[in-house]
Amino acid sequence: MPREIRLNAFDMNCVVHQSPGLWRHPRDRSRDYNRLQPWVELARTLERGLFDGLFLADVLGLYDVYGASPDSALAHATQVPNNDPMLLVPAMAAVTEHLGFGVTVTLSYEPPLPFARRMSTLDHLTDGRIGWNIVTGYLDSAAKGMGQTGQRRHDDRYAVAEDYMQVVYKLWEGSWADDAVVADKARGVFTDPTRVRKVTHEGSHHRLDAIHLSEPSPQRTPVLYQAGTSPAGLGFAGRHAECVFMSGPSKAVIGPRVAAVRQAAVAAGRTPEDVTIFAMMTVIVAETDAAAQALLADYRAYADPQGALTLMSGWTGIDFSRLDPDAVVEHVENDAGRSALENITRADPDRRWTVREVAEHVCIGGIGPLLVGSPLTVADGLEAWIDDTRLDGFNLTFAVRPETFETVVDLLVPELQRRGRYKRAYAPGTLREKLFGRSRLAPTHCGHAFRFP
Repeated sequence: MPREIRLNAFDMNCVVHQSPGLWRHPRDRSRDYNRLQPWVELARTLERGLFDGLFLADVLGLYDVYGASPDSALAHATQVPNNDPMLLVPAMAAVTEHLGFGVTVTLSYEPPLPFARRMSTLDHLTDGRIGWNIVTGYLDSAAKGMGQTGQRRHDDRYAVAEDYMQVVYKLWEGSWADDAVVADKARGVFTDPTRVRKVTHEGSHHRLDAIHLSEPSPQRTPVLYQAGTSPAGLGFAGRHAECVFMSGPSKAVIGPRVAAVRQAAVAAGRTPEDVTIFAMMTVIVAETDAAAQALLADYRAYADPQGALTLMSGWTGIDFSRLDPDAVVEHVENDAGRSALENITRADPDRRWTVREVAEHVCIGGIGPLLVGSPLTVADGLEAWIDDTRLDGFNLTFAVRPETFETVVDLLVPELQRRGRYKRAYAPGTLREKLFGRSRLAPTHCGHAFRFP
């Protein structure tokens, strides 16, 4: 039986997310990122297209590596200005019934107790449709904004994350029993104190002595997303992630990464199917192949190469302003994100990318692959990615908002449904139930051990 293809929309509460310069396109509405109505309309569109969720990226710093200054990011709207993604969710949840919401929150700068309460609150307000994209941060500017001298070393950030996860599992899973709230009007008792316990934690990075402030939400722990594919990130994903988000330029790159994540889950005592894996993809679809190529050419007329290199500088920690446009790009190991440059330099062993070519590639959809064509052509491409790599689905980014998502819903989704590769209705229940058929963490998940006895 063919594997069902899952789709998320990939967006950010800002002007420029993954396609620098396209905010200038006459049909683009990204400039309205700070108004609520476009987000409400987007949520309705995605639910009409039976998307599993809207995956919201976030950063707490500026991309100030390019030119050793924030000026380029500011001038080109490179993920700045940006607003808090979490505040969008209740409004979008109010106009939808099934759409999930994955919000990116950097644990490096969030005290566990108030963060756990905010996520429980969102899980209540969405009837269990919230997920958390666990990130540790990669921008020195964000660390400095939080009073630190710079970000921790790459693997050290994952050590902090392990300690943090224990704290939030104790709060979400272990502080309140499922039956703690009795709401007994006759006795005047709302919560049975014997069914609530204080959380204590004395870790290497976090300490806590508190009761979780929220009663148990539909999922307790939000659906856990994670995006690391470094050795430290893979180990973390194997233990904690229920959904993994990865990026790669080709099936040859993505296939081994998918296998590595599933192997990491098995090494952590889970099954390969305990993790649902999404890859970033940009789809430009029109009625015919020729019309889609014309649309791509139209989009490229608004592309912003300097904005693209500003993004790449932030993602990789390499100042691309210092490189000749015709210089060949080489892979460099550092403590910023480790997959962005690898996606370029290791995509094709026979190709040597110049800085100019990298900028052109990143201008439409960032570092992920691009599929362009008719619904038949794009559906063929997505099917091949799923079948050849054992992915579960895609986080679709956009070139023009909301046009890219609208054409996917109106043109591509019906073709995938016709082929039996896409659902025709949502499964009932919470986001975790829709993805995995259960509302709470699986017994094989490490967080399950923290449940109230």
